[in-house]
Amino acid sequence: MDPASNPSATIGSTLDLVGPRLRKVREQRGVTLTVVAERTGISKSTLSRLENGQRKPSLELLLPLAEVYRVPLDDLVGAPEVGDPRIQLKPRRVNGRTVLPLTRHPDGIQAWKIIIPVSQSTPKLRTHDGYEWLYVLTGRMRLIQGERDLVLGAGEAAEFDTQTPHWFGSTGEGPAEVLSIFGRPGERIHVHATSRET
Repeated sequence: MDPASNPSATIGSTLDLVGPRLRKVREQRGVTLTVVAERTGISKSTLSRLENGQRKPSLELLLPLAEVYRVPLDDLVGAPEVGDPRIQLKPRRVNGRTVLPLTRHPDGIQAWKIIIPVSQSTPKLRTHDGYEWLYVLTGRMRLIQGERDLVLGAGEAAEFDTQTPHWFGSTGEGPAEVLSIFGRPGERIHVHATSRET
């Protein structure tokens, strides 16, 4: 039977691959099931059964995992390409912010455009593995990183180890658009400049 004529078979085979994808992404992030359970509120046993294919994935389970792993939901479920070669960027709401993924693969460095509304001005420091680079496209953004409390304007950038308690958000004056580039531990942005003779 042609798979196109049996959508439920296609869905079933797609869902069977979600578990291995979840395990691969978690291992690439270098985090344990215990850490993921703490960050998502999903029990460790449920996470284990998801990865082993003993639990059917649902949106209620996959959305918090996509957020914690910082990958598009499509990458977790392996949504099939529809034939259009153009990348369809799909903004989503994450913790009150509009987030637009600029990279599509869970491996390596990931880039996001984040629109921070003026209401996002209450600091909530957090830590996680990795390294982040922020560039303010428009507006002004407040960044707390360890003991430092900074305000960055358009054209300014910051980079930091995300294991240091940090938060970035609105200064309370207006919204900001920020480019975020996030890498796993050991991955950092390298800027090369060439000198010109005058």
